[in-house]
Amino acid sequence: MRKLWSSIVGVIAVAAILLGINLLTDRFLPDAQLDLTQARLYTLAPGTRRILARLKQPITLRLFYSQALGAASPAYGAYADRVRAMLRQYASLSHGNIHLAFLDPEPFSNTEDRAMAAGLQGVPLNTSGEQVYFGLAGTNLLDDQRSIGFFQAERERFLEYDLTRLVYELSNPTRSVVGLMSSLPIVGDPRLMMSGRGGAPFVVMQQIEQSFTVRPVPLDVSAIDPAIQVLIVAQAQHLAPAALYAIDQFVMRGGRLLAMVDPHSETQAAQPDPNGMPQHDTSSNLAQLFDAWGIAFDPSQVVGDLDGAWRVRGGSGGRTQLVDYPPWFTISGAGIAGDDPAMADVTQVSVASAGALARKAGAAIDFTPLLSSGKNSAMIPVGAVRDQPNPAQILADFKPAGRPLVIAARVHGVLKSAFSGPPAELKPPAGAPPFRAQSDGPATLVVVGDTDLLADRFWVHVQDFFGQQEAEPFTDNGPFIANVLGTLAGGDDLIGLRGKGAGSRPFTVVDRMQHQAQAQYQKTETALQSHLDQTQKKLADLRSGKGEKSAVVTEAQRSAIDGLQQDMVQTRTRLRAVQLNLRREIDRLETALRLADIVAVPAVLVLLSMLLGLLRRRRRARV
Repeated sequence: MRKLWSSIVGVIAVAAILLGINLLTDRFLPDAQLDLTQARLYTLAPGTRRILARLKQPITLRLFYSQALGAASPAYGAYADRVRAMLRQYASLSHGNIHLAFLDPEPFSNTEDRAMAAGLQGVPLNTSGEQVYFGLAGTNLLDDQRSIGFFQAERERFLEYDLTRLVYELSNPTRSVVGLMSSLPIVGDPRLMMSGRGGAPFVVMQQIEQSFTVRPVPLDVSAIDPAIQVLIVAQAQHLAPAALYAIDQFVMRGGRLLAMVDPHSETQAAQPDPNGMPQHDTSSNLAQLFDAWGIAFDPSQVVGDLDGAWRVRGGSGGRTQLVDYPPWFTISGAGIAGDDPAMADVTQVSVASAGALARKAGAAIDFTPLLSSGKNSAMIPVGAVRDQPNPAQILADFKPAGRPLVIAARVHGVLKSAFSGPPAELKPPAGAPPFRAQSDGPATLVVVGDTDLLADRFWVHVQDFFGQQEAEPFTDNGPFIANVLGTLAGGDDLIGLRGKGAGSRPFTVVDRMQHQAQAQYQKTETALQSHLDQTQKKLADLRSGKGEKSAVVTEAQRSAIDGLQQDMVQTRTRLRAVQLNLRREIDRLETALRLADIVAVPAVLVLLSMLLGLLRRRRRARV
């Protein structure tokens, strides 16, 4: 009896201790957590923590989530739980500057009206037209608003990036200023527009101007405007030392750079010079800057790729045919860095006569590829694609090297200046920033070995729709540029974020068991189905009298028909039995695994308790 009471008192004491630990933890360690997920789903990146810690003004985040969506799709219910948990983390780390509201926009309610007014996307749940919502609306004290229209399952791995960017934009509501330095008519050519020969701005400019304020930067610039946060240098040809120095010092002072060079600009080659003649000067390079920063780029060769090659008209011997043209290709699949936020929602990018980029040997920089060619790639001399190229001959001479080549990359690290001081011909104005021999902390830039991906012809079809120009994209070149600029404008805190795994984890063991069971029964099912098809064919032939002179069904034929019908019934029965056994086998395997998961942990605890009890008895017996 005494032992029984001792056990009861021990259980009560353990429960009291656990309750006390929970109360103390909730009181003194409210933000403590232990993330045991494989992809560290609930561990916020240092960049996110820094952005939240620097918040100075309140931000209100309203999550509109329809409970009916979770009831219809448990996967979205689990995703919503993860979003709520992460938002609570944001609020707890913001020092009271993030206020949360979780709302259920039921049909025809005021809450649904608020969701629609915030620009959130309603999704039909059923044929009756009921709309469900799963989006986020954020506002600041200035009534600026940012929103995530719908938390799509495909973007779950970028959840932290999307939430952090929304908070960052609300805490920095003014538009980032982007400078554009280029020899290409990206913002349009007024002379051609006045003459009616085109000259409209590139469609990619619409993508950029939706989120940024764009300021042209002349090619002979001697200093970059301090208001510019991100500078685009795209096909900027024959830059003077003063302009190169301006770009260099812009990066040394912490400015963000998108550098786009090209061994051969197909866009420029297609435009006649002022005399109406084809242009031959079509390459661009930033060799002096790249050499100092540890970036290798060879403007004498272009990348060819058979995996995504476009088909163009070519031929020989007076015969024209469609042939693969390796210098023009579309990058997709493994060629796109899926874990970089700049590549979110980017599935394919087209390039033309692009150059390859690499990190120079010994360079102390992080060189992260964003776009790469396929394994069936090789370098082609630029002369082969310039001045009336022969696609058939280029294809015949092409020999894949068996490795991918980098077309675009993100560069991060402390960079050395390409200059030892201001150029002799440059006279810095009064009050100009002093020369910097290296970057103020790690610099970040994106380098791209192609500028033709900006041109309309390589990513959109532009059509006239009742006097309006409508652009229909067939690749994601525009979103790629906009995403890159977005990550650069967000600074290191946003750039450092990477995609994580999805919150939902499939039962991989169950799936493997299902595949094994499927293979086990597939052979029998295939044989039965084949026998059933043959029997049905024979029965159809007998009923139609095929091969018989008389249309009257004989007794032998009738007997054969009855036999075939009985055979069909028996075959269908056996086929259903095989399928039923397959389903039972899969259910049995899944149930066994679930029971193992449910019982395993308690069983281990019981065994540990028994082991501890035995050890305690032995110690007492020794005493």
